[in-house]
Amino acid sequence: MSAERPSLPPVRLNSEAELARDALAAPLFVRAVRLARWAGPGTRVGAGGELVEAQLPAAAEHLGLPADEDGAAYASEAWRLAVDTGLLDVTDPEEEDAEGTASAGENLGLLTGGSPQDVLSIWLDGLDAVHADATAPVLDDFADLVGEDGSIDFDALDWDPEAEAEFLDGVLGNLYLLTLADNGAGEGPVPLPALAASMIVPDDMGEPTDDILEQVSEAMMRLDDQFRLLEPIGIVEYRPVDEALMVEEGEAPVDTVGGDEDDVTRYGMVKLTPLGLYGVRARMLEAGVDAPAVGDLAGKGADALLDGIAHYPESAARAEVKLWLAGYAEGAVSAAAELLAAARGADEGGPLRRLHCQQALALAGPEAEPSVRAVLGDRELGGLARVWLAERGAADVPAPPEDMIFWLAIDTIAAHLDADGELDELQGLIEGLSAQHSGFFDEVWRVDHPATADVLEAMGRLHSDKKAAKDARKAAFKARSRAGR
Repeated sequence: MSAERPSLPPVRLNSEAELARDALAAPLFVRAVRLARWAGPGTRVGAGGELVEAQLPAAAEHLGLPADEDGAAYASEAWRLAVDTGLLDVTDPEEEDAEGTASAGENLGLLTGGSPQDVLSIWLDGLDAVHADATAPVLDDFADLVGEDGSIDFDALDWDPEAEAEFLDGVLGNLYLLTLADNGAGEGPVPLPALAASMIVPDDMGEPTDDILEQVSEAMMRLDDQFRLLEPIGIVEYRPVDEALMVEEGEAPVDTVGGDEDDVTRYGMVKLTPLGLYGVRARMLEAGVDAPAVGDLAGKGADALLDGIAHYPESAARAEVKLWLAGYAEGAVSAAAELLAAARGADEGGPLRRLHCQQALALAGPEAEPSVRAVLGDRELGGLARVWLAERGAADVPAPPEDMIFWLAIDTIAAHLDADGELDELQGLIEGLSAQHSGFFDEVWRVDHPATADVLEAMGRLHSDKKAAKDARKAAFKARSRAGR
């Protein structure tokens, strides 16, 4: 069978050391660390582990924040993150209306004495906490929810925590995809209206209805609040919605899906940071999503490498192979031998494995030559071995037998068909290979390759010369008749 395609393209992540430095520099994380180091025996906390209100001015002052409501809010937010990430340990008060205490948590020491993985693990806990805050209900008038007996009527919130979290994760997933689009060419900021529309507007809808536009506007304003909360933890760079565009009660105009680029930027622009790519991928992996990263296959067998990169973009496949070769302790000769052995097989994925094997051998260097020469007589590998040797100007390369030439042509075209490459390139390959041998279609149908008939049918569809296309279709019919199907 052909290799299963990953649900997402591979991401190139910064090194763990670089990502850990980014995590430690995230503004909210910096404030949380500073408060964790500031807290002492005299620090007083409430029953929920929060810093008591009387302590907030001192905490804000320590953080260099103004002694006003905003400063207190930022200090309270940083304190909660320090508690949620284990940078602080809090002790609940023993009696009602009493106050608890706080002390440095075990994780605080890991920020300086631990590994980059330790830092990133703590930061991911912080991301989870901020994500939960971002999906929490917006309470316009909390007093309306409190009953006479002091209980809170959560049903009146009209809030579905799972749906809210799923929506934000969907938005972050779309942003992740857009960042990886076109082999990383989509790394610029994304307009907030486009991101909101990607979650609301059906794919098959032409002109959005007024109702859909209103939903997009509502989603935009919710995302504006959420990205303002997420930016300080370091996962996004965010340009908020221009407050001049706001209308009554925080709603946005309903025409935010349209407009030129200059206008769209006023409706908010968001971009995932390198740390954000890491964080969103970590959340997707935890949710069971197949989200590969370049470097995942280093240290695994050549079979896992060739299957894993089967549908990677070319540059990502090259980067993965380079990392695999660099980590191969036994040297280029053994690495080449393992790659060639993994490339064998008459299964559906075999042609693409052999194509990637040939490309991997190109990165292995001249030291791989003994292993390549060892397969010159192999029907499946002899053709690619000759191509590799010829490209390096090697001497004493035996001419291939005719049946190997035809077999390699079918195998090569089958690989490119499976790779879903550019149509123009595929058409050029088909026409080039068929023109190299006079009477190509009179002979090629006899090739004992599992993909012969399928390849000839594709050549009949794609060849620009009408006579050659007709000859290809006739040859496909003969191939199917010969195979008894």
